[in-house]
Amino acid sequence: MRDWLCSALSPLAKRDCRRLALIEAVRSEVTSKAGEAADPHDLEREIDAQLQARITRSGRTSVSRAVSDLVKAGLLRRHYQGYRVDHPNRGAQREAVYTITEEARRILSREGR
Repeated sequence: MRDWLCSALSPLAKRDCRRLALIEAVRSEVTSKAGEAADPHDLEREIDAQLQARITRSGRTSVSRAVSDLVKAGLLRRHYQGYRVDHPNRGAQREAVYTITEEARRILSREGR
């Protein structure tokens, strides 16, 4: 879920100055490692892959932080290791399940009106 959310949100920051700096840093690293004889199409594919990996890694951290803030605010509950027996990852060591609280449900139902 976290990876999907990161991928879904990553296009939103394309014009951000930090994103532009990251693109240039990745481009510089990949081209310096590849040398002058590298195929330009292969370089672009490698740059895209490296860029997406870094964005996903950074985004996962941001999503985790946001979820932790929602837990602290009392809008989500976090359950580990099969606390909820009906989820597909029950018993997994590091899998988490998030459920919205009744307060969050009420807030969401008011927003839908």
